[in-house]
Amino acid sequence: MAAAAGASGGSPAAAAAEEEPPLGLDSLVEEAAAAAAASAGFRLTAVRREPAVRLQHGVSGLEPLAWSEDHRVSVSTARSIAVLEQLSDVHGGGQEMVIHRTAVPAPAAACYLKVGPKKEVAECREKFSSSMDPTVSQTFMLDRVFNPEGKSLPPMRGFKYSSWSPLGCDANGRCLLAALTMDNRLTIHANLNRLQWVQLVDLTEIYGERLYEASYKLSKADTPRGELEDFAEFQRRHSMQTPVRMEWSGICTTQQVKHNNECRDVGSVLLAVLFENSNIAVWQFQLPFLGKESITSCNTIESGISSPSVLSWWEYEHNNRKMSGLIVGSAFGPVKILPVNLKAVKGYFTLRQPVVLWQEMDQLPVHSIKCIPLYHPYQKCSCSLVVAARGSYVFWCLLLISKAGLNVHNSHVTGLHSLPIVSMTADKQNGTVYTCSSDGKVRQLIPIFTDVALKFEHQLIKLSEVFGSVRTHGIAVSPCGAYLAVITTEGMTNGLHPVNKNYQVQFVTLKTFEEAAAQLLESSVQNLFRQVDLTDLVRWKILKEKHIPQFLQEALDKKIESCGSTYFWRFKLFLLRILYQSMQKAPSEVMWKPSHEDTKIMISDSPGMGSTEDDQEEGTSKRASKQSLCDTGKGMDIDDTADDSLPQSSEIGGHEPMEEKLLEVQAQIEAVEMHLTREHMKRVLGEVYLHTWITENTSIPTRGVCDFLMSDDGYEDRTARVLIGHILKKMNKQTFPEHCSLCKEILPFTDRKQAVCSNGHIWLRCFLTYQSCQSLVYRRCLLHDSIARHPTPEDPEWIKRLLQGPCTFCDSPVF
Repeated sequence: MAAAAGASGGSPAAAAAEEEPPLGLDSLVEEAAAAAAASAGFRLTAVRREPAVRLQHGVSGLEPLAWSEDHRVSVSTARSIAVLEQLSDVHGGGQEMVIHRTAVPAPAAACYLKVGPKKEVAECREKFSSSMDPTVSQTFMLDRVFNPEGKSLPPMRGFKYSSWSPLGCDANGRCLLAALTMDNRLTIHANLNRLQWVQLVDLTEIYGERLYEASYKLSKADTPRGELEDFAEFQRRHSMQTPVRMEWSGICTTQQVKHNNECRDVGSVLLAVLFENSNIAVWQFQLPFLGKESITSCNTIESGISSPSVLSWWEYEHNNRKMSGLIVGSAFGPVKILPVNLKAVKGYFTLRQPVVLWQEMDQLPVHSIKCIPLYHPYQKCSCSLVVAARGSYVFWCLLLISKAGLNVHNSHVTGLHSLPIVSMTADKQNGTVYTCSSDGKVRQLIPIFTDVALKFEHQLIKLSEVFGSVRTHGIAVSPCGAYLAVITTEGMTNGLHPVNKNYQVQFVTLKTFEEAAAQLLESSVQNLFRQVDLTDLVRWKILKEKHIPQFLQEALDKKIESCGSTYFWRFKLFLLRILYQSMQKAPSEVMWKPSHEDTKIMISDSPGMGSTEDDQEEGTSKRASKQSLCDTGKGMDIDDTADDSLPQSSEIGGHEPMEEKLLEVQAQIEAVEMHLTREHMKRVLGEVYLHTWITENTSIPTRGVCDFLMSDDGYEDRTARVLIGHILKKMNKQTFPEHCSLCKEILPFTDRKQAVCSNGHIWLRCFLTYQSCQSLVYRRCLLHDSIARHPTPEDPEWIKRLLQGPCTFCDSPVF
């Protein structure tokens, strides 16, 4: 094992000039942005993003803020975990960030760890509390692990820590939330219906039962310890169940044997829980995680670190082999990686022995650890950057595997803060690290690779210049690095502290619009939902300037022409929808105020008369345009209307040009939606062709979808026509039409969104299978774009896979 020390700061000009550009980023826009960033010396201009979310209770825990991969921010407070979900709203014209707020309440009952039979535990508690030995009685009475209720002491309410799982772990394919309360209860929660959080499992209770059945021995070879009446044994049993931190691993693949002895790959995720006695419990869950029945195993590892304070997963990929371990930090200073041995995990490897990253007992507690996977431009291989907050310093360690073995380079970055670091977060896409102290100062650390190891370019972000005088309690960076969330309270005014503390979650931008647009165009993820923070920056820009920048339109058109991926069509649909909202006039009257004018509505415009979708949407847009024009004429003068018009429109008295532009944008939206619908219909027909026999009837209206695709003479797609020909030959002149459940009439397939029978009964269509949803319960897209039916036990596996897909228009999950 080779070790070397790197630099802890300095100018990165020479290294930045020699550094190769990231692979695959061939966009001219991104090259220009990268060149501008390099020439400006990585200058960052933080801009405030409204709104500021006020918290109902004060924050609690050491790292109270966390940002999930599905764009939800969790804030640990004294009464609950406030969850703020960021949405990229395409149906509203407000420029503020759209946030959906929910909460995970703290349990009402206190948590008592299971250390023995109830009767024996009660007798021991009475004995220790009334002991004549003050070292026993006072230690027992003041220890909040033994006395979570506290009696005369303040109650232990609130949360100590929260951690988000990777994307794709719950029943909806989203993130799970692991929550640790102040009284040491560890639970896992899921948000299955968007309005309410559900507790899936209590791991503290399950782990206590396991220890009780094993007589509080980690292995059968362990010698029996003392009785519960011994105060040292009473303390030991509590410390081996008191969680300090917990962290999720990435999703891995396990093999499951079926009844016919066939093996199938099943996704699983690991949750590592660090306990006060330095043991680590590694839970393995089968995905999707539904509850106690999804627990596969639980293994306990002895770390051997005294006074452990924090842990993190080390995940490394080398030559298509995935290795992992656990990085554990101590309150006394040392940091080391522990091997994690797991069986039946496909392609999983670990270390042979622990690796010490920092061994000095320098009394600098390790507060936070982040592990970032990077690519080394000089060594031409992947590597891992481990950063740890220790006091007011940042300890870093670069790990890479070569022919000589595991190479470790480590050092410290000093001179960052005058106060201890209270929170640290990292952007895992580019390796940028952010640290903050309580005085409102945030440091951005950018790693710059050198021939030997790396060094950091760091700059100061003064939040006082953005929010005024504030104190900071935690920070978290968004998944794509567009925003930084900050928990703030009022700072000192004229040398005086504030009388009351108002805790708020505020947001600042870390990227410009040009950087966000370039990243969306060159994205390897190709999913709008997973890049909501970037799309929100683009949305904000379009709503402010009321037009789509020319360079973005041209770059997007080139992408569509070159590769034709539906991702770029969905991106185009997103831009057009935001443009349409920016062109809408804000009503001058209050929306809920009733109108006293008599309005005449044509009968053909009524949605209950079975009119076609195009007619309904055109009528809706015309009525909305006329209403907005009337409101403008009532409440605004000519000067105001001229100020709110589009920059491109130079016509005098531009009411008609504005209405024409709205209709033009709406026609473009319809064209893009129709293209995405046809592409998904082709995918559905491909699944039908692959998984059906001759003249087999399925729940999918196959003949109706085929006729709908062929009905447009202007639609020339040879692939679709060949596929439809094969399917019609397999159907052997059978039509298998859908029937209305109310009157048994045939439901014709004339509209992609709804089905109307001859008696006027209207049923909405599932956008994933195009079957009519003839039930009162169905699912809906996160942005209310489309609806989908629930899977039934009779559905084959390939239809269930189709129903698990995201929205075909915005990539959002379906609830």
